[in-house]
Amino acid sequence: MADIEIRDHRAQGRLEAYEDGQAVGVVAYFTLDATPAALVAVHTVVEQGHEGKGIAGTLVREFYAMAAREGVPVVPLCPYAASWAERHPDEAPPAPADAVAAAEEQLKASTKVW
Repeated sequence: MADIEIRDHRAQGRLEAYEDGQAVGVVAYFTLDATPAALVAVHTVVEQGHEGKGIAGTLVREFYAMAAREGVPVVPLCPYAASWAERHPDEAPPAPADAVAAAEEQLKASTKVW
């Protein structure tokens, strides 16, 4: 895999991967408005032609690391992020049930198209 640069665009809810200056992947997310706070992964996408390079895994790993640095859990509502978390329990602690329920409610109430 080429060098991947990860950029967090919090205001847009996007953790993006760049390869040679080109956007090649993204984790779309939001910050939970409830207590406890959490980062909520909604969707992971890798651009066509860049699949199979480990970009999605790199993004999700960084998403969990970012949450750990902030002292908040990750709620992986994104199927890819959830399956990655199951394969990497040492890096992806489970989210508290109340955070999961609050994240599901906030996602349902959102008018943003993910």
